[in-house]
Amino acid sequence: MSQVHLRAALNAIPTYTPGRSVAGAIKLASNEMGYPPLPSVIAAITEAAQDMNRYPDNSSGALGRALADRFGVSPDQITVGCGSVALCEQFIQATCGEGDEVIYGWRSFEAYPILTKVVGATAVTAPLLAGEALNLPALAAAITENTRLIFVCNPNNPTGTALRTVELQAFLDQVPPRVLVVIDEAYREFVDDDDVPDGIEIARGRDNVAVLRTMSKAYGLAGLRVGYAVAAPEVTTALHKVALPFSVSTLAQAAALASLESAPELLERCQQVVLERARVRAQLLELGYSVPESQANFVWLPLRDQSAAFAQHCEVAANVIVRAFNDADAGGVRITISRPHENDAFLSAAASFPR
Repeated sequence: MSQVHLRAALNAIPTYTPGRSVAGAIKLASNEMGYPPLPSVIAAITEAAQDMNRYPDNSSGALGRALADRFGVSPDQITVGCGSVALCEQFIQATCGEGDEVIYGWRSFEAYPILTKVVGATAVTAPLLAGEALNLPALAAAITENTRLIFVCNPNNPTGTALRTVELQAFLDQVPPRVLVVIDEAYREFVDDDDVPDGIEIARGRDNVAVLRTMSKAYGLAGLRVGYAVAAPEVTTALHKVALPFSVSTLAQAAALASLESAPELLERCQQVVLERARVRAQLLELGYSVPESQANFVWLPLRDQSAAFAQHCEVAANVIVRAFNDADAGGVRITISRPHENDAFLSAAASFPR
């Protein structure tokens, strides 16, 4: 056995578990975009590959300026990172030390507790409401003198539920200015309810509110890892200080810029996903399942102790891989909304699941 000294605290930290990939199966486990990259994006990647012998732009300057122009903010409010999960880590590193507290709802994004514990901070959770939505009053009540950071995932992953404008504004009004609130909007492009707030708009004038988004989902760049944060300049400066140098590759930056240029076409795909989301949910409801209203590119079945059995049934009956979360009190199954024929295969499995 190795005699190398490793941090004992790591023994209590779970390893991040991604959605499974099975050769030949329909993968509906990772909230990926089911459509392939656009030809224009592939062309941009191919051209950028000619410069792979050089380091990427460490500041992702061109991409940051394009994002700033798109959202009407200054470039010093933009941080580009290696996917939104890397930026989650940077937010925690920039605000927390040993014993500081990070608050989030549970169940929510699986990476929050892992990243919090890695830096030695303390995770404080608030259970979801009965309808699987974030409980903002409970999050507000959990704030203490040790609170440094609050994650608000909207729409929430994995439940798909979304907060509305009035309730989010009321919550932000209760948060002390010293506490940073990160509105995690990985699925913003799939929102079709006008009363679900745009985090970038609601954050204007609030220096303690940052917004996190990704190009992995709607823009179909999950394999290249590009995310971005919009925050006050002093927060952006701190995020840059804790960033891993050169973490956003030249190919990723080129693909992201090309995707922004093709945004109308890509967002049209999102609308197809939204239509399929409504169809899948309606059929699941007809089958007798409980399905919270989703504003993301997935739906959630709060099956609790049946979650693992349901996921296994989908794989065996229809060669469909879904994502089971097996917590006794907050477990369920998350199913990515993809192309119609793949969604149909899932619905066939759901219809034959013995309950």
